[in-house]
Amino acid sequence: MKEYTKNSTIIIVAQRISTIMNAEQIIVLDEGEIVGKGTHDELMKTCSVYREIAYSQLSEEELA
Repeated sequence: MKEYTKNSTIIIVAQRISTIMNAEQIIVLDEGEIVGKGTHDELMKTCSVYREIAYSQLSEEELA
C-alpha cells in the first residue's frame, strides 16, 4: 500500500486481523477503550485482547 499512498496517513477500521497485520501501527479497542497499541508483533506479545482475536481468526502459521 505504501507505494500508492506515498506520504499519506491512512486509517483503516477492520475486524479482520489479516487486513491490518502489516500496518505500521494498530490500535486495539475493547468496549470503546484502547487496550493496546503497536505493531502486530508487539501486540501479539503484549495485548491479550489482540492475541485472542488473532488466534480465533488465523492459524499459528498464518500469524508467524
